[in-house]
Amino acid sequence: MIKRDAEEKLKRLAEGFPAVSVIGPRQSGKTTLVRSVFPDKPYVLLEDPDTRAFAEEDPRSFLAQFEGTGAILDEVQRVPELFSYLQGVLDRYNRPGQFILTGCMNFLLMESISQSLAGRVGIIRLLPLSMRELFREGMAVRPYEEYLYTGFFPRLYSTALSPEDFYSSYIQTYIERDLRQLKQVQSLSTFQTFMKMCAFRNGQIVNYSSLAHDCGITHNTVKEWLSLLETSCIIVLIRPHHKNFNKRLVKMPKLYFTDPGLAVHLAGIKSLENLCFHPLKGGLFESLIVTEFLKYRFNQAKEANLFFWRDQHGHEIDCIIEYRGKDLIPVEMKAGRTANKDYFKEIAYWNTLSGNTPDRSFVVYGGDQSQQRTGGRLIGYAHLDPVLEYLV
Repeated sequence: MIKRDAEEKLKRLAEGFPAVSVIGPRQSGKTTLVRSVFPDKPYVLLEDPDTRAFAEEDPRSFLAQFEGTGAILDEVQRVPELFSYLQGVLDRYNRPGQFILTGCMNFLLMESISQSLAGRVGIIRLLPLSMRELFREGMAVRPYEEYLYTGFFPRLYSTALSPEDFYSSYIQTYIERDLRQLKQVQSLSTFQTFMKMCAFRNGQIVNYSSLAHDCGITHNTVKEWLSLLETSCIIVLIRPHHKNFNKRLVKMPKLYFTDPGLAVHLAGIKSLENLCFHPLKGGLFESLIVTEFLKYRFNQAKEANLFFWRDQHGHEIDCIIEYRGKDLIPVEMKAGRTANKDYFKEIAYWNTLSGNTPDRSFVVYGGDQSQQRTGGRLIGYAHLDPVLEYLV
């Protein structure tokens, strides 16, 4: 098992909250994490039909089994009526770390938590593996295209399963098994087309009208379906920063898949060789770096502090880190392996407007050198620590 960065924070949350919830996309390693951190707690999978029937039909007796020990309740969103009864158990005993809850469909899980367990649950979002976690295990740094094509789901690093086979099954599971429970997705085939169209827009500003036209759906349906993908941790929408420096700003968010391998396979890129020359590679590289930043934050049980900036003239900063709620740290992302002065052009423009300094400005690129340049700091994609310092 690859040690997860979220492990220590998970332990600390369990020392303070009566329950802790680990949410994230399917197959991101939630069950493996909680079972390794809490090996002495009974493990209950609520996708098991008999177990689920017991929990649904007699929730009091179901929970009474664990009043002394607590338990890990996996896929707990499958029995939403359990949460009201769980609230009573947590309040009655008021012990930290009683129940550990996991779920992949967090649009259902978070609704149940907010209604019944608000203030009683510490929450960690667990995305797939990070490069940082892989490198700590002694895995050699690979060309970034390999990470884009393979993605970061743990099963791809613990078995001989090919990315093509894994993602084909993953996509069908997500659509056919998870989304069919939701009334707002009437046509699963149309939704699959929608996901593919989103993959082609990975790293781009969302154009709702264009998405609606390409998928044959309404503007409002696009917003609903993007919300489903976002709350189930399949995508993340990075919002534009509100500070305009007297310039009109773009108001739409940018779309990134939380796993680049999923976006690659939805976009129909069938081989690593095709990816290396594909026009989507730049956006995929952006998503690789943005999600590394998000994983670092989420593993500390913190909300995202990432934005982007773009004005009416097309000047853009790929990522703005809001450091400690006040300072803004610009980060540009370039997939090329040979740095040139143009890489710092947008940062120089933004620094002139904002008063930021080059020592707090970064360009993350596809190479492996890290240097302090006149316009900012050049950082190799596998050496992100100088940027991660601003994500605390």
